[in-house]
Amino acid sequence: MRNSLFLGAAIVALAIPAAAAAQSTGSVDAEEVVVTGSRNDSVGGVKTVDTTRNKAVLTQQFISRQTPGQSVNEIINNLPGVSFQNNDPFGSAGGTLTIRGFDSTRISQTFDGIPLNDTGNYAIYSNQQLDPELIEQVNVNLGTTDVDSPTAAATGSTVNYRSLMPSDTFGARMVGSVGDYSFFRVFGMVNTGVFTPWGTKAWIAGSSATNNVVFNNYGKIAKQQYNAKVYQPIGSNGDFIAVSGHYNQNRNNFFGSAPLREDTNVFTSTGGSGPNAAAPTLVTGAVRTAGTGSSNRFPNSRDELPYNVARCQIDTPQAGVNDVPNSCGTSFDERYNPSNTANIRINSRFTLADNLILSADPYYQYTKANGGGTVRGQEGGFVRNGVTYYGFINNNYYFGRDLNGDGDVLDRTSTTGTTTTNGGVTLLAPSQTVTHRYGLISSLRYDFAPGQTFRVAYTHEYARHRQTGELGYLQLNGQPFDVFPINNPILAANGFAVQKRDRQSFAILDQVSGEYTGKFLDDTLTLQAGIRAPWFKRDLNNFCFVTSGGGNVDCLGRGNDAANAAYAAQNPYSYNAATNTVTGYAVPQQRVLKYNRVLPSAGFTYRFDGSASVFGNYSRGFQVPGTDNLYQTIYYPANTEAANPKPEFSDNFDLGARYTTNRLQAQVGLWYTKFSNRLASAYDVDTQQTIYRNLGRVDKYGIDGSIAYRPINELLFYVFGSYMKSEIKNDVVLGRCPTTLTAANTTTNCTTAGAPTYALTAGKRESGAPVYTLGGRVQATLGPVDLGVQAKRTGRRYLNDQNLPQFACTVALINNVCPTVSNVPASFTGTRGIQYQTYGAYAPGYTTVDLDARISLGWTGIGTDKTYIQLNLQNVFNTFYVGGMGQAGQTANVVSSLPFVQIGSPRALIVSLNTQF
Repeated sequence: MRNSLFLGAAIVALAIPAAAAAQSTGSVDAEEVVVTGSRNDSVGGVKTVDTTRNKAVLTQQFISRQTPGQSVNEIINNLPGVSFQNNDPFGSAGGTLTIRGFDSTRISQTFDGIPLNDTGNYAIYSNQQLDPELIEQVNVNLGTTDVDSPTAAATGSTVNYRSLMPSDTFGARMVGSVGDYSFFRVFGMVNTGVFTPWGTKAWIAGSSATNNVVFNNYGKIAKQQYNAKVYQPIGSNGDFIAVSGHYNQNRNNFFGSAPLREDTNVFTSTGGSGPNAAAPTLVTGAVRTAGTGSSNRFPNSRDELPYNVARCQIDTPQAGVNDVPNSCGTSFDERYNPSNTANIRINSRFTLADNLILSADPYYQYTKANGGGTVRGQEGGFVRNGVTYYGFINNNYYFGRDLNGDGDVLDRTSTTGTTTTNGGVTLLAPSQTVTHRYGLISSLRYDFAPGQTFRVAYTHEYARHRQTGELGYLQLNGQPFDVFPINNPILAANGFAVQKRDRQSFAILDQVSGEYTGKFLDDTLTLQAGIRAPWFKRDLNNFCFVTSGGGNVDCLGRGNDAANAAYAAQNPYSYNAATNTVTGYAVPQQRVLKYNRVLPSAGFTYRFDGSASVFGNYSRGFQVPGTDNLYQTIYYPANTEAANPKPEFSDNFDLGARYTTNRLQAQVGLWYTKFSNRLASAYDVDTQQTIYRNLGRVDKYGIDGSIAYRPINELLFYVFGSYMKSEIKNDVVLGRCPTTLTAANTTTNCTTAGAPTYALTAGKRESGAPVYTLGGRVQATLGPVDLGVQAKRTGRRYLNDQNLPQFACTVALINNVCPTVSNVPASFTGTRGIQYQTYGAYAPGYTTVDLDARISLGWTGIGTDKTYIQLNLQNVFNTFYVGGMGQAGQTANVVSSLPFVQIGSPRALIVSLNTQF
């Protein structure tokens, strides 16, 4: 492991008052009504909130002990029910989040009340979150959402965090950090204090972080972030207006992701043909090497990749010949995953009368991001029936023009006789997304009697989601001229940009909701009842031809009317309702889908005394199909079942108990979720294709609990844990047998022409979620030194929804089955192979241990009492484990494309100097 440890210096100061942490301003205000009179002090930064929902909270006191710059989603890995696998030690490379088995696309994440999930696929990008130094506290609703939540994604949990309140006095803070993998980060913040007669106060902050990627000697990660907040109090009753801004920029190389496999078997030949075919020759014990190819990026240990990539040079253009590009610029580690994200947020509260309070939170968000690799651009055109087309056709890019400046248009893949020349020009080809998102969350609270409150809310969100696939040029060293080809896309000979996708979506939400809160029996009993009624509209505009049910497309160019008309005529579309089959290509078109539901919720808390209480809650969750899923359905006519995927529903029940004092915060809860129309997805990072299947009904239940105890001021104990059981109720349809069965395509799961084929998922657990988690933290103060140790045990996670080992086949699959002697008829005429196991049914459980130490320098006369050196050592024992699973949900019995995973984040030491006044 590479070590590069230096110490940076800094200046700082900030007073951090407490703030509530829920979603919108209205939800914060409503929660304060519920918890009034209960003990809600944190113990070591762990806080139990006496609400009707099962909620877990971490404050800045806990957050500040973690690695500076760390993603908030890694920090909440210290809460029950939460499981996060970080891709690197620094929070800059993404990760995989699940809560109670719900993946990140089903978890609503908000920042000062505004939703952060992607408007297309509902993903959460953990490397684009707010700097942890600026987070006052983060709370997790483990099984429900707030009644005014503007989310299309939350069938399950919510993660909510709020930025710091500006302090009343002037101050500054600076944190400098260095560590392994050449990690270097600087964070600075200035707090203005009150600077007007009206009480206006503000802060401004910025950070910059760089590091080498882990596991190879090539990639780099650079991240910079800027934040500001202005707070204006209005009167003396808590009214205010707060205006905040955020900008985050990431420049990342891909790394670490690879097919998960542990077999070392090599087959020297494939099986023969016919009923008496010989099995392939098997050689065992072959050594699997690590590298940059799609089949070997995942090593069998955490040794660094045994190569050092020297800067290469792309193929030198030659006039008059068909140039064949080399591999420079094409390796997985050279791919970029850049993002620019920004938002402007306004939070406000106004007292209209003594018993009437209005809150309004408007916002705007911007995202520009992409990810992907390189392709071979074709200088010729695509010819069909004598007509030449340019664009993205049959997974090739046709330009009809000189791409490399050699003065000819000969560089293309061509075939002469039996000889094929894989010519062309290497080009950058990521999947580009640009989103503009506007929203308003408003709430009106009416206290109509002592202890009786009613709140009505209205939410509107309008998001323009543009997904394209423009191409860009590479420099001589294989690096892109611009990581965003959308800035200057390469045009074809006809003047249209060549791209692998071209679609524009409008995700629109209008939602009304109401919530009643009542206190009874001397405020010991609190009852809540709410209803949420969202109206979702998905306006989809696809400017390409859809060529398959998997969403494959051919794109000739938006506005290229003549070519599009000719291409449609040559690929006429027809649909057979009896067999649900399509021939030809679905033309560019618009689809509008609408979803609306009424979603109830109800809950209670009962306090026995000032410390003990019980709570219960029911809520219905709802997720609209994401636009990525909906675009696949355009292959089918608009009035068919296949073109109208069902939304997901969840019925969530919680029942638990709490005990809270200034020394002890304890909570335990039982939960049950009935999940309907649960969509499963399988994603391949190389092809960037996602296939969706409906798992039908899934039942889940479990238990979550935590205890934080401080027996004396100098000692803290914290332990948490969870157990989850899920059961898929139905077998899942994988596809249909061919309409004509022959000896060459009949297999054990396909014996009747046109009949459905199934994955045997009934009674099995959902993939990707740990069976249990268990963790804890011990923290002690010894004079000027604070020492902390925390550990997390994550149980096994199944790799597919059939809970079966992963298999590969020595030949191509036939109807999702490896054709062997035992599963095809004796008359089978195809090539037989053998099926062999490449990995087990699940990723084994793993345990990670982290250490932290803080040494105060105030006693030395250097700086103030808030000047200290902090050391964070992550994954002390360098545990090697399977991290995030990019293909959880795979339901095929035999898979030739194995699940993609991230290697678990390695051991890393980070040293920081914090100084503030």
